[in-house]
Amino acid sequence: MSIDQEGYGYRPDERGVDRLMEDLRTLSPAGIDRAAWGWDSHEGGHSVERFRDAEKAALRVIEQSNRGPAWEQVRRSILDLTEGRSSLVSWKIEHGDPGHKAEQAALGAALALVGGEKLPHKEFVSLVRPMAEALPWLLPEVAPEPRRS
Repeated sequence: MSIDQEGYGYRPDERGVDRLMEDLRTLSPAGIDRAAWGWDSHEGGHSVERFRDAEKAALRVIEQSNRGPAWEQVRRSILDLTEGRSSLVSWKIEHGDPGHKAEQAALGAALALVGGEKLPHKEFVSLVRPMAEALPWLLPEVAPEPRRS
């Protein structure tokens, strides 16, 4: 999304945690379902090992660059949005398996963004790919896949 005439929105190059958090706050039930589908498509089965390895790599980068408190704050904020006392209606509607899968996708994307430029690209892609199905700006070089039933 780009900035409109009134100055709202994001620049095309803005790809940070703040944008992710805002998008998660406004994600519709259909967007949550799309992220859950992204989780199933890209991290289901044996690929979950690749995702877990990428999580470990990102956590090492975060620890080594003293970003642990920032990661913990983002993680808590996402969990509050998805299942906490102040969880949003769209996340309550998609509660259950789809909501949990979308939540995992959101946490992976946040982990990659907090890890930042020190995280190798391969691990970054593994972490953001499921959520990029709902939020393509996370991985602009890869078009979202057509959804198959």
